Amino acid sequence: MKLKALLTSAVAVAAIAGPALAQDVTLRIQTHYATEHPTGQLLAQWIDDVQTMSDGAIAVEMFYSSSVVATTETFDAAINGILDCDATGGAYQTGKNAAFQFVGDIMGGYDTPWQQYSWLYYGGGYDAAQELYNAQGMQLIGWSIYGQESLSSSKPLAGFADLDGWKFRSPPGMETEIFQELGASPIVMDFTEIFTALETGIIDGADASGLANNVGLGIYDIVKHATYPGFHSMPSDHLACNQSVWEGLTEGQRRIIDTAWQKLSFQVALSNEKANAEAAAALREDGVKLYNWSAEDRAAFRKGAQVAWEDWGTRSPEAAALLESHKTYLGQLGLLN
Repeated sequence: MKLKALLTSAVAVAAIAGPALAQDVTLRIQTHYATEHPTGQLLAQWIDDVQTMSDGAIAVEMFYSSSVVATTETFDAAINGILDCDATGGAYQTGKNAAFQFVGDIMGGYDTPWQQYSWLYYGGGYDAAQELYNAQGMQLIGWSIYGQESLSSSKPLAGFADLDGWKFRSPPGMETEIFQELGASPIVMDFTEIFTALETGIIDGADASGLANNVGLGIYDIVKHATYPGFHSMPSDHLACNQSVWEGLTEGQRRIIDTAWQKLSFQVALSNEKANAEAAAALREDGVKLYNWSAEDRAAFRKGAQVAWEDWGTRSPEAAALLESHKTYLGQLGLLN
């Protein structure tokens, strides 16, 4: 009887403790991508992976196209509990700390997504970046990098010398500073103004997106020159969660989210590489001239970019630490002299 009583008691305790250990959770996440965008579709697959691998214990409510708050406000919404996680990118948060530039878009640093991923996971980047995120009450889960962006132009961009006096649409921030240093004439304007400015000759070209995305936007209906593969910009999107929310998950739940995100990262890079290659072949047939800059010209651009890097590295201790981490790893890869 005593043994039976002990077993009954153990079953009762397990019945109480069991649900608490495997408690279901719903994560509210916002992305700037639309549902029909290729990355938006891969995010939908990520959600399915997370929900399936967790056997329904983790549900994800994804808000596409920045439908809750503005894209730039997503990070704060996660910090303040309006959302649980942010699936936009660190580059939107340089106003909080200049160091976010070095986790959002290093500008002229790595040649491929795989090199940049390797800094994050094997070059000390994850720990260095985590300090920056944790100071904001957030946890960096991982990146997704779709690859180098292409510059589009109405005139040749065959190499470094062609930047002299080249007028183009540029986003604000570090990129504008780099291209000014190199003799170009960047003009900050809204994305929606690019087409009219190209058609009227206000600008000679534009930094918009990757080659395949630029095709979808219709840029090469107007201009017939582009850099490919690109070299100047390779933005990284992130998944970052409210630190308290993240720490409230079980270790198993955290592993599922992280593992599924690494699969997403891999597929974002591969799918865009394929899309860009297909776009390049089609553009060449249509008479668009594509320029693959030489190693010497890429090195010249990277050297010029370092002037802006060093300036941004003075803007906060965290920026200085992340810049030093990148420079060390870029040196190991042979990308810095």
